[in-house]
Amino acid sequence: SQHLRNPSDFLQIGDEIDAVILTMDKEERKMSLGIKQLAEDPWTKKDLLSKYAVGTTHKGTVRNLTNFGLFLELEEGIDSLVHVSDLSWSKKIKHPAEYTKKGEELEIVVLEIDRDNRRLSLGHKQIDENPWDTFASVFTLGSEHEGVVSEINDRGIILTLPYGVEGFAPKKHVKKEDGTELKMDETIAVRVIEFNKDAKRILVSHTDIWKEAERAQNSEQQADTRRKSANTNKYVEKMNKGAEKST
Repeated sequence: SQHLRNPSDFLQIGDEIDAVILTMDKEERKMSLGIKQLAEDPWTKKDLLSKYAVGTTHKGTVRNLTNFGLFLELEEGIDSLVHVSDLSWSKKIKHPAEYTKKGEELEIVVLEIDRDNRRLSLGHKQIDENPWDTFASVFTLGSEHEGVVSEINDRGIILTLPYGVEGFAPKKHVKKEDGTELKMDETIAVRVIEFNKDAKRILVSHTDIWKEAERAQNSEQQADTRRKSANTNKYVEKMNKGAEKST
């Protein structure tokens, strides 16, 4: 197993074990011994390619977490990597610890098998269909939704939108009408200003919504002013004509 990091994970001082002699140096009075050689190498099994064929699903145990992914043990001697980008379709996970922990069981799909290099590429999100095909018809440009603020940073805010997908609002698009600052877990209305299925990115704006309402109100007021002005002009013109007749 590749997840063993220290001999103490496997053996204790005083244990009696069987081993295979690998090399012997009589002059240096040294021997190299091996324990795993007593068991069959799982990578040499005839049914390995069919058992872990691309597209097959399996369950494994999380053995180690790293910044770029997690190592999953499918069986003794078969450890493989699940990249952090293959954990979720809708959430951008920075570290696997946000999603799972050591010792937990995880269902995966085999994405690629490389027997020569003793390597399997695994994915967890591929268990489900790609929801971005559906998102494309839901988060259309200009559509409005409610989102909950889940993260605030120097660039803007990240919101949790319907279906659990994340949307990002740049800093200039998070300004509120009353001038107050957005807070964590606050629910706000947003409008989709960009949807990129390939990059799995949704950009939204809160500011656009109230600014458009403000512009519409101003436009209505201007139209009302023009109507009143036109009516006044017509009245003045009518009065002038009446005065001419009287004269």
